[in-house]
Amino acid sequence: MIKIRVILPEGREFEKEYEPGVTAEKITASLEEKPEYDIISCRIDNVYERIDLPLSKDCTLELLDQRNPYANLLYQASLTLLYIKAVHDILGDKTKVSINNSLSRGLFTNIHYSGINDEICARIEEKMNEYVRMNAEIREEHLSRREVLSFLKETDQHDILRLFESAPDLSEAYLCTLDDEKILFYTHLVPACGYLKRFEIRRYRSGVLLRFPHHRDPSSVPVYEEQRILYEAFSEETHWEHLCGVNHAADLNRCIAKGKARDLILLSEALHEKKIAEIAEKIHESGKRIILIAGPSSSGKTSFAKRLCIQLRVIGIHPLYLGTDDYFINREDMETDENGNRDFESLSAVDTKLFAEQMNALLNGEKVDLPEFDFVNGVKVFGKRITSIRSDQLIVIEGIHALNPKLSEGIDEKDKFRIYISPLTQLNIDIHHRIPTTDARLFRRLIRDARTRGRSAATTIHDWPAVRHGEDDNIFPYNSEADAFFNSHCIYELAVLKKYAEPLLKEITPDQPEYPEAQRYLQYLKFFISLDDESAIPCNSLLREFIGGSVLVG
Repeated sequence: MIKIRVILPEGREFEKEYEPGVTAEKITASLEEKPEYDIISCRIDNVYERIDLPLSKDCTLELLDQRNPYANLLYQASLTLLYIKAVHDILGDKTKVSINNSLSRGLFTNIHYSGINDEICARIEEKMNEYVRMNAEIREEHLSRREVLSFLKETDQHDILRLFESAPDLSEAYLCTLDDEKILFYTHLVPACGYLKRFEIRRYRSGVLLRFPHHRDPSSVPVYEEQRILYEAFSEETHWEHLCGVNHAADLNRCIAKGKARDLILLSEALHEKKIAEIAEKIHESGKRIILIAGPSSSGKTSFAKRLCIQLRVIGIHPLYLGTDDYFINREDMETDENGNRDFESLSAVDTKLFAEQMNALLNGEKVDLPEFDFVNGVKVFGKRITSIRSDQLIVIEGIHALNPKLSEGIDEKDKFRIYISPLTQLNIDIHHRIPTTDARLFRRLIRDARTRGRSAATTIHDWPAVRHGEDDNIFPYNSEADAFFNSHCIYELAVLKKYAEPLLKEITPDQPEYPEAQRYLQYLKFFISLDDESAIPCNSLLREFIGGSVLVG
């Protein structure tokens, strides 16, 4: 017998003896009190594994549902295999399918077949459901680098072969098989299609949406919401990447290897500058005077806001720059939860009444005593910034709540121009694998946290779910309110961030709770070679906000 400590997603745990060879799948099935959501993955002694892996020794087993980041990606990857298989069954195995980006609580994909319509999408969805009802097996084989290269050559998958040839750190992959469909993946998958009960196929513009449950509620596919502004942003990013000749990780690696990184950096930064100038012109044409800028953590809001101010000055507008952080209510007046913790991410932490009063006073030409928030003592300090603005001036304000209508509900709508900023990475690993924008932002954040706050990568990873939770509540619901969108992703950035992030992540040891996530992030970095020479990155680049050397952010 072997002794297994079992930890359920809600934190409940127990210890029990089992016969050698038992799996997480069988242990889950034997539970008297079933978990709230389906168990689709597990950690065994702090390492992510498939739930049908036989256990042969004493261990700690953590059962994971789709609320776990790895399990959520595992569900998406498994669904991708099922989706591609169904497309090939309906349209033929030569039909090319590309997985592009996250959109409308799903994945935006392209099926390279003329005449994709609602009827074809319905047939694909029904074929997927057939495999789910059959509970068709998904087999998985671990391949070494040598075996991967051999497989890719034998199957003439030249695009993915380019990736492995350009990324020497890539040492393994999983060959996953559903019926006769074989695709390489870099995470484990579910063992059978019966785990993939919840999804939706929806035709959308030039492509098809593959939709699935949100990580906060794995029990259902969320109600569809149009995300026009994000679709247009991703389309623009795709155009930028075509201009730069970089669509996948292999393209970036080869660009660096051939000594062309400098040109790529300058072109990428020029595209950013052009877009910021266009937004400045749009603001000028609108005649609006309150410019509200919001975006999730590590979007580069501060650098963008200050570059926008410069572009506004170029066209003769002299803006006043403010941050909503200075409008925190005094710490002693903040609401606390049942554990006595204050929620600094909530709009309730902001003095919205004072904010609206002062913005209206400024617009009316009055002199205003703007606060500065003292984060050490937790109080607003007055008397340091007494100012007024002329009738031809405008106010640029950045903060996580800037697009929330409740922040500025006391200000006339005719005065407000809203901008949403986020680094939407369209640079994918290969045709079937994307890099989640959330993970790309995490790299930025852990580098900045270490450089400016002395925080360890483990601390940043530990806090990340709470940050994301706050974004889901306070930022993402309002991005459709934006009048303009700025994509702060730098096409070359992961190659630069690699050299900073890797040593920080490698400091996390196997006994730390954050170790599995650190390993997952390290896997992403293996797809890229490092760009060590960053001399071509301008001092006003948004990336400098995170790696240092910025003239805009201290």
